[in-house]
Amino acid sequence: MSNSVLPVTPEGQPVPWQMWYQDPASPVMEQIVGLNSFISWIMAGVVLLVLVLLITVVVRFNARTNPVPSTTTHNVPLEIGWTVLPILILLVIAVPSFRLLYFMDKAPQADMTLKVTGHQWYWSYEYPDHGAFTFDAFMKDAGDLQGAEPRLLAVDNPVVVPVGVTVRVLTTSSDVIHSWAVPSLGVKMDANPGRSNETWIRAERPGTYYGQCSELCGVNHGFMPIAVKAVSAEEFTAWVTAAQARFAQGLPLQLAEGRR
Repeated sequence: MSNSVLPVTPEGQPVPWQMWYQDPASPVMEQIVGLNSFISWIMAGVVLLVLVLLITVVVRFNARTNPVPSTTTHNVPLEIGWTVLPILILLVIAVPSFRLLYFMDKAPQADMTLKVTGHQWYWSYEYPDHGAFTFDAFMKDAGDLQGAEPRLLAVDNPVVVPVGVTVRVLTTSSDVIHSWAVPSLGVKMDANPGRSNETWIRAERPGTYYGQCSELCGVNHGFMPIAVKAVSAEEFTAWVTAAQARFAQGLPLQLAEGRR
């Protein structure tokens, strides 16, 4: 099945002069953006409070306006206040943070499983619920890019998932520590050799979402990107049928290519 039937959209990748998150395309990323906005307002309030206190100290307690300084050495209510207030702020931040961490941890009633294996320096993917076919994904050279595919992010064989489906993602590695990260989907999970880590994604709308290995895994660390294409259920079914024939289980990539 040709990749051209799966349209590439400009979302799901960084844009020039971007200063904020990419548009969220999953429930996890929506909550991450919401938590970040919430904490940003708290940070702004703390900064303003400290600024007001500094201005007050400069204006009221300089040598000209206050030539005879106070000899007070202790103020119990003040000391209790500046101890309790930071504790309360941390509690306000901690509660939604822990709630989000728990939400991100395990797949809620996953509909399908995707196994991700990191290599130096490419990714392998397996669909155990759809015939256990596997394939490798390598970064595309600049000369092979098509349409709006971004340089250093596009791959020859992207991951394909259906829209609105909860996907359990199992990550592991064949050599060193890698990290499977797709910002728009709110996922970043280490791939460790000899063990399996679990996370989940659910793309809420069609599109192509890009990421990169986020662990320093060697000299070509910056050249193992990730591309996830979210398509309709009908398109996914058609892709699976074609992929099962293209990537015959256990066969090398070049042999599977020859059997298309």
